[in-house]
This record gives sequence, C-alpha cells and structure tokens, in this order.
Amino acid sequence: MKISRFLKTIFLLEFVSSLLLAIRVMFKPKKTINYPYEKGSLSPRFRGEHALRRYPSGEERCIACKLCEAVCPAQAITIESTERDDGSRKTTRYDIDMLKCIYCGLCQESCPVEAIVQGPNFEFSTETREELYYNKEKLLDNGDRWEDVLAKNIRLDKPYR
Repeated sequence: MKISRFLKTIFLLEFVSSLLLAIRVMFKPKKTINYPYEKGSLSPRFRGEHALRRYPSGEERCIACKLCEAVCPAQAITIESTERDDGSRKTTRYDIDMLKCIYCGLCQESCPVEAIVQGPNFEFSTETREELYYNKEKLLDNGDRWEDVLAKNIRLDKPYR
C-alpha cells in the first residue's frame, strides 16, 4: 500500500513539473519561421547559385586561366578562350552544367581573381533541365544582380583565407 502511494506522489510531481515546463516554453519566442515570407540568415560562406563577377569598370574578371575547369571534380565547367590584341586571354565560352555541379566550392577557391563565385541565391528551381545549363551571359547576369552581396561576403571571408 505504501509503494502505490509513493508512486502516485512521484507521478503527480512529474506531471506538475512537465506542465510547468510546457507553460514556460509556451511564452518563449518561436524558433520557426514562415519560410516564403520570412527568410533566415545565410553564412557568408554559403555556396548557392554560381555567378561571374566584373571589375568596377565593367570588364569581366575572368582571365581564362582554366583553373576552375581543371579543379572541378564533376567536370561541370567548360571554358573556351581567345587571345586579345594586348596578349591577354578572354573567355569566349564559359558554361556550367548545374546538373553535374556538386557545389563543392573548389572553382571559387581556385580562381586567382575571384571571377567565379557561388552566391547567396538558393531559390533557383526550374521546370526543365535545359534551364540548368548556365552560359556566360547567365553567369554574368547573376554576378551583376548579386554583386553587392558577393562583394560583402568576400570581404567578410577574407580574414579566414
């Protein structure tokens, strides 16, 4: 008889402490967000959609060294180039097959002039596979659209490189 009374007391204490915990948590701020309308913060090192950057003068940064093409483990990057009048190289074709890309960031790490970067955009779903074959114009458009955020993220990441 004593054991059952003791167990009832323990269960009652457990129930009351659980109820108090639930009430305490109920009034704390919520940790979830309403996704399409509220966006969470992204790390400066987030690897999203690719972009080709330009210099402030408007000239393309890519010098066609082809290091990103060589280092890509998925072989998703294709670069063709020609020589300019002054002897430097210029890209005529810069394609990324986003279906093959594994978003490893090696292309960004290998670029000596920070021309190819992975930006903050993760909302680039498409309806057809062909839309995921990025050419030079699409990559430059991405770079122009996200340049402010890209420059800020590169500046914030500099001390760790």
